[in-house]
Amino acid sequence: MKQLNFLLIFSFGLATVMFTLENTAPTTVHFLPGMKATMPLAALLLVVGGVGATAAWVFAVWTGVARKVEAMQRQGEFEAQQVRIQELENDLQRYRATVDAQLGLLPAAGQSSAQADPASGAG
Repeated sequence: MKQLNFLLIFSFGLATVMFTLENTAPTTVHFLPGMKATMPLAALLLVVGGVGATAAWVFAVWTGVARKVEAMQRQGEFEAQQVRIQELENDLQRYRATVDAQLGLLPAAGQSSAQADPASGAG
């Protein structure tokens, strides 16, 4: 893969050099009304390409920062959800203990079943 990357970079650099050598004709560029400059076509295209590459890099950095901030927000939400889940599990255990304690206070289910069976069989 490194060889392929080197080959692509070398080819692009060679093409840039050949383009620069072949396009030396002066070109006038108008920036604003009353502002103009004359430079070789190749230099103009290299400058414009550099500005475009810089703009793409700034956009990529900005996108990375935005993703990082979003990931940090998600992490905070995830931690809050984990805390809430733990609280709900604690509440559930406490409610189960309360229900078990209340069931222990009720008359035994076996006694009432034993009394109900002969009555239902007699009927």
